[in-house]
Amino acid sequence: MSTPFYVSPQQAMADRAEYARKGIARGRSLVVIQYADGIVFVGENPSRALHKFSEIYDRIGFAAAGKYNEYENLRIGGVRYADLRGYTYDRDDVTARGLANVYAQTLGTIFSSVGEKPYEVELVVAEVGSTPEEDQIYRLPHDGSIVDEHGSVAVGGNAEQISTFLDQRHQEGMSLAEALRLAVQALSNQTNGADREIPAERLEVAVLDRTRPQQRKFKRIVGRQLSRLLQADVAKTEPTEAPSDLEETEDE
Repeated sequence: MSTPFYVSPQQAMADRAEYARKGIARGRSLVVIQYADGIVFVGENPSRALHKFSEIYDRIGFAAAGKYNEYENLRIGGVRYADLRGYTYDRDDVTARGLANVYAQTLGTIFSSVGEKPYEVELVVAEVGSTPEEDQIYRLPHDGSIVDEHGSVAVGGNAEQISTFLDQRHQEGMSLAEALRLAVQALSNQTNGADREIPAERLEVAVLDRTRPQQRKFKRIVGRQLSRLLQADVAKTEPTEAPSDLEETEDE
């Protein structure tokens, strides 16, 4: 009977981490940026049905990069947790920090388990507050650790280069149009220095807007509204009609 090869716990964890990172890197990048009136989510996504960004609860948004089926299961679990906690206690008891802790426990358990492969996902959980100082953004890598982010964060694909680009250019108090254009510039930035163009049709954009009168602050930005924001300088010189909620925005 042959003796099985011994693999140290450190090496086993390193191999699992490398496996997860490679899977995440194959996905398209996305960015989450704070602006004056809330938090904007921007990513390249040619699909109109499979979303990278979703609403979890009144003031909480969810973003994910990696394998769709894996982060969709996590998203559904987060919605169920938020609904149950809000119904059992109070809606104000549902927070991004609490949700991030739940996701961290789930991802950490899966990552440490030898019976299944680690999830190839990286998550962002964001909550918009009454003021910019109360905004919360948490990044959760594949191993279940929690990183408290401020200003901007990028995950998936070429996240390290995009994060550096954002850190150098992001400013507090940016308008939504400025934050959106910065996000698209960061996603378009290539390693070789040449920028590529990402058309509006391939962008998925959503916001947590603290100025919305509704209790639910999550809103998708699509259609002509998105085009106007991307071309804000042109729109300032041309008269435009007010967008229809049914035509240009989609609430979840």
